[in-house]
Amino acid sequence: MSDAELICPVCGLDDHLQGTPEGDGIRIRCEHCDVDWFRDPAPKCDRCGGDDLEGAAKAIVEKSRGTQLSIVGIEVIQLCRQCDHDALVAYRIHRTALMPSELPTT
Repeated sequence: MSDAELICPVCGLDDHLQGTPEGDGIRIRCEHCDVDWFRDPAPKCDRCGGDDLEGAAKAIVEKSRGTQLSIVGIEVIQLCRQCDHDALVAYRIHRTALMPSELPTT
């Protein structure tokens, strides 16, 4: 995937995206699955400083009964293709939202 490609990290489509300028970036919304996210024009990895990032869906979870977790939303996050390689490979294969426990800690 090149830096010029922009796809929805939730449904994987690229032809249903609408953008609106917001500050120094752009707010992107997928009309197919109704997810939205902020796209920084020059995002950087907070671990290695690289700029080879890819959007992925991360589950927002809350405890619903005791220790049972429920997904209450989806957040789009930027993962580094170098630092987060394993998480991105798993995400591309399963195309389901990543659970917080599946992401490396900073």
